[in-house]
Amino acid sequence: MDHLVSPSLLAADFGKLESEIQMINRSDADWLHLDIMDGVFVPNISFGFPVIKAIKKIAAKPLDVHLMIIDPDRYLRRFCDAGSNNLTVQYEACTHLHRTVTEIRNLGMKAGVSLNPHTPVFLLKNILPYIDIVLIMTVNPGFGGQLFIKESYNKITELRKMIDTAGYNVLIEVDGGIDTSNAGKLIESGVNVLVAGSSVFSSADPEGTIRRLKKLI
Repeated sequence: MDHLVSPSLLAADFGKLESEIQMINRSDADWLHLDIMDGVFVPNISFGFPVIKAIKKIAAKPLDVHLMIIDPDRYLRRFCDAGSNNLTVQYEACTHLHRTVTEIRNLGMKAGVSLNPHTPVFLLKNILPYIDIVLIMTVNPGFGGQLFIKESYNKITELRKMIDTAGYNVLIEVDGGIDTSNAGKLIESGVNVLVAGSSVFSSADPEGTIRRLKKLI
């Protein structure tokens, strides 16, 4: 399959949020990435259900929602009701991960699991049959604009081998410091979905940047 691009709304200008979403609607982007932060699991707070519902009314792309929160099970149905199409939880935040991803799928969403930079991919071996997406964090989660952690390439290559050897239909997504300088190598390493925030919304031509990210290969 061709790779997907999921611009991260965390880097958008919230003073003109509707126009930023309309730009994504016009663009070659495939998904719209939403980072949900609780100020506990990560040292930042982003936005909640009223904002997600407002975004859903405007967005023409599927909502790719990443929960960087503790005890996400409390809110799975509410994120579904708010309009999430993909729902990704942090491996490190889930005590009963199989139960969590099973419930996400039962609610009709694609289920994803995200790994922080320090978390090895082999820990996902027994959960891969039950999920649709693995999100590899290529920066420490919490803030946009950070530098890409180069050791992530080895992690992605290892995960790609795990998925292909077992024959699972699981997408590899990456988030953190993604731009046109490293996106090509990431795709070659086995990435299916590029999340790009600052490199898109800080660009003089955001739609052009998305187009370039889509046409790398």
